[in-house]
Order: sequence, then C-alpha cells, then structure tokens
Amino acid sequence: MCEKTSSSRPRAVISRSALAAASTAAVDAGGRVADLRRDAWGHGVLAIAHAVTAAGAAAVLVDHSEEVEALRLEGIEALTEGVADIDASLLYGLPDADGTLRTTPVMRLAGRVLSTKPLKAGDAVSYGYTHRATQDTTAALITGGYAQGIVRALGNAATVEIAAASRPIVGRVAMDVCVIDLQDSDDVELGADATYFGGRGPAGPGLARWSTVTGLTIAELIAVAGSHADRGWEA
Repeated sequence: MCEKTSSSRPRAVISRSALAAASTAAVDAGGRVADLRRDAWGHGVLAIAHAVTAAGAAAVLVDHSEEVEALRLEGIEALTEGVADIDASLLYGLPDADGTLRTTPVMRLAGRVLSTKPLKAGDAVSYGYTHRATQDTTAALITGGYAQGIVRALGNAATVEIAAASRPIVGRVAMDVCVIDLQDSDDVELGADATYFGGRGPAGPGLARWSTVTGLTIAELIAVAGSHADRGWEA
C-alpha cells in the first residue's frame, strides 16, 4: 500500500453534552479545584473552565499567568499553584485501568479514511512489513500518526472504530497515517470517521488499552493527542 500523507490532522471532537454531564458529576463527587493544566489535558482551557465552574467548581488550576488573566476576564478564578481536588477522570470522561468509564468521554479523537485497498493473503503493509495479511481483506489508510500522538507502539496492538466496529491497526504507525484492517467490511466510504478513542461506541475506553501498550499514563496520552489535533465540537 502506498503511504500517501495528508495535511489533515486528526480531530479532537469535544462533546457538549458529555462535557456538561461530566462536569456536573465531577463537581458533585467532591472537591473545589479542577485540573486544567496542559490546556485542560488537551481539551481546551476556556471551554472546560466555563463548564466546570458553571457546574459549581470554585477555581481551576492552570499552567501560566497569562491563562490566569484570560480566565479572570471571563469571571473565572484560576490558579497556577495549589492542588486540584476534583476527580479529573470524571471531569474528562477517562477510563480506569481496566477500561471502566464512569462518565462519557468528553473528547473523541478521530481520523478519517483517506483510501482503501484490497490485500491478498501474504501482502505486507507499512514500513518494515511487520504485518502480513493472513487472508484476503481490505485495508484503509487513515489520518493520524506518531507526529500527532498516535504512539508507534500501538501498531499491531490497538484498534480504531470504523462504521461502529473495532478494527485493528496493522503494521507500523507512520508519521501522519495508520493502516487499518477493515476485515469483513469492504464498503467503508472515503472520508469516513475512524475513532481512535472516546465517543459512545466501542472506542470509548480505548485509552486504557493505549496505556497498557505504551506504558504511558492516560493523562499523558490524551494531553499529547489532544494538543496535536484540530479541535471541533459535536452535540
């Protein structure tokens, strides 16, 4: 398969309804200060600050004095020192180590299908040919690679959600793209969403698998991926 790149980065899609519900659940569980460092763990400081303070948080913890001033102009109390005591996993809808979600993920990281190609049994994909098809199948090239926080270790070890089903990442993760085995689905449209983690489908708890595979924390993974994606919104 030709690894054609695209200038399009993955999208960090923030759900308005999930954010409102998760903010309420996190504040109701206790605590007064929310952790919004690292651009609210890749979610965007301003939107998360508004949501969590509207739910009743007293203040937010941020990285820089410039953020403190910007939020002050929005009527939001922000700090650069102190302890955040609102449960961040509830606030952002992150899975436990075993993949359990207590609130719906606020962020959905999504690439898109650039192209598809039939593979014959024995055909190899991506750099180094670390994967060969075991049977005839169809592969898809999707946006998102290690330059955007899709860690290389995830190749041959994690899945994405396409057309409401989990499909394996096969071969090495490239700089800007991944190859996905579509398995029994050969009618995926070009431009279709490919969800790496988050959302309400099977990719929802995907960060738990990412953490197991990479040895990185869920906080590290989502902050990096979110900050290297184009941010958007959905209901």
